Amino acid sequence: MDVSIAHLGPTGTNTEAAAAAYAQWLLQTHQNSAYLCAYPSIAQTLKAVALKQTTLAIVPVENSTEGGVGITLDTVWQLDGLHIQQELVLPITHGLISRGNSLKSIKTVFSHPQALAQCQKWLEKELPAVQLIPTNSTTEAIWDIQQDPTAAAIASPRAAQIYNTPILVPDIHDCPDNCTRFWVMSLAPSATGQWLSLGFSVPENVPGALVKPLEIFARRHINLRRIESRPTKLSLGDYIFFLDLESTTDPLSVQDALTELARHTKLLKIFGSYPIIPISSLQ
Repeated sequence: MDVSIAHLGPTGTNTEAAAAAYAQWLLQTHQNSAYLCAYPSIAQTLKAVALKQTTLAIVPVENSTEGGVGITLDTVWQLDGLHIQQELVLPITHGLISRGNSLKSIKTVFSHPQALAQCQKWLEKELPAVQLIPTNSTTEAIWDIQQDPTAAAIASPRAAQIYNTPILVPDIHDCPDNCTRFWVMSLAPSATGQWLSLGFSVPENVPGALVKPLEIFARRHINLRRIESRPTKLSLGDYIFFLDLESTTDPLSVQDALTELARHTKLLKIFGSYPIIPISSLQ
């Protein structure tokens, strides 16, 4: 059976690299051939699977340098029926790519906002006066610099090779262990795995409103890997909370916790229980 995989495009983005590795893994482990479908934004990538235009969507959810990817969390919350099937972890390498001959000639740097943020310290030190211009993807940034030797892009060495553009400075990311987590999402119910992700809103913004939900997990000694808040976009000070928790230590305790959690939240969404697969193990 053919599997279609939506991802942030065009070819050469880190998400496309994760999608390509996952497609190869599907072929090797499930004998399913897969083809990639590029979309211009993360939101459109997720909507593609929600609208059944594709079988799967692969989206970045968190980076070791910059933290959570807001648009992913916001869109997953807004769309109903999406389930996390697997989590992929991809090492991220950023280089400064340009047709210019030296750093002194660079006046503008293009890239996706996440990539710009992941290289912020290097940019402040080496190119403090340049103009930073956000793009929809790191690949789009490479397109923008092709005819301008005073412009540079931040993208992966793989993207530089694909588009035959020189790397002026390699490895400019601030974190030595720069990695990004990706979620593989579909409309199918998720299988079991080591981690479970959920989101919830609280009934009202009062002291202790968040403490009660967190105590539910603390009493049962359930480990939380991540907690993050995002604005509901309805009113100032109104938030959605996202949690990743370890789900395999005591499955019955986890189920009891989720049942109790529903009584202390306004809206609760379970995004799925899933395993984590390093990209290196997919190749």
